[in-house]
Amino acid sequence: MEQLDNVKINFDSEGLWVLNIALAIVMFGVALGISINDFKSLLKQPKLVFVGLLSQFVLLPLLTFLVIIFIKPQPSIALGMIMVAACPGGNISNFMTHLASGNTALSVSLTAIGTFLTIIVTPINFQLYASIYEPTAQLLKDVELQPFELVKLIVIILGIPLFLGMLLRHHNANLAIKLSKLLKPISILVFVSIVIIAFSKNIEVFNNYIHYVLIIGICHNALAILLGFFTAKAFRLSFKNQKTIAIETGIQNSGLGLLLIFTFFSGLGGMAIIAAFWGIWHIVSGLILAFYWSHKSLKTIEV
Repeated sequence: MEQLDNVKINFDSEGLWVLNIALAIVMFGVALGISINDFKSLLKQPKLVFVGLLSQFVLLPLLTFLVIIFIKPQPSIALGMIMVAACPGGNISNFMTHLASGNTALSVSLTAIGTFLTIIVTPINFQLYASIYEPTAQLLKDVELQPFELVKLIVIILGIPLFLGMLLRHHNANLAIKLSKLLKPISILVFVSIVIIAFSKNIEVFNNYIHYVLIIGICHNALAILLGFFTAKAFRLSFKNQKTIAIETGIQNSGLGLLLIFTFFSGLGGMAIIAAFWGIWHIVSGLILAFYWSHKSLKTIEV
């Protein structure tokens, strides 16, 4: 198993550029659906936003760190878990929240502000927890990760597309809505295709090592969902908002994590495999949970 820390995922520079562009388009598409009113609405429900951001950006990285100390996975897997936990929520969480009869407006608001905050918070969380755990700290020394370069990349692929998308939405809402409907399925399809291509080029690596991250990935994701749900419950939020924050905390932008791993860690085996598995599994778990809550809501209405 020690070999996993030395395994490199085959992903060439051309594929990395396409991944950069695909993720930027996804973020641009997300921004087309965000208006200034979404941020104004945050002022009307500060407690909901506070709990959502607390769960995602403070408690999830901390819980991940504690789990790593407890189970002591391979350093590269631990680093991948920290990377995933440090990333913002995935934009598919809005769709899942709607499907689960959650608070869609809150989900959109959390995704919007969370994506902006990630420019600062993701590098800080990743650097903090990766540095204070000795095995991952050693990997960081080997890679010589430069926090400024990490921030710069996040600004380019997240910050700029978000700014341009919101600018277009502000000046031409009709065009933005039309473009959003067109870009969303296309960008997600392109992104999924890239992940599939990455898998196909490294099928032997994944076959040899996927069992090392299977249980860890499933349990990590389940803990993230439960963390969001019970954090909201502890703050006495409604069941509708508990569902929303559970989904927001459990659906991570692992695509961003993969991009950072391929860019700064040369596709380090354990990191890339855990992030790629998260990218697939959180969609499965999120949809199962959303369908369950959706069915439960329908039964409640019928009664």
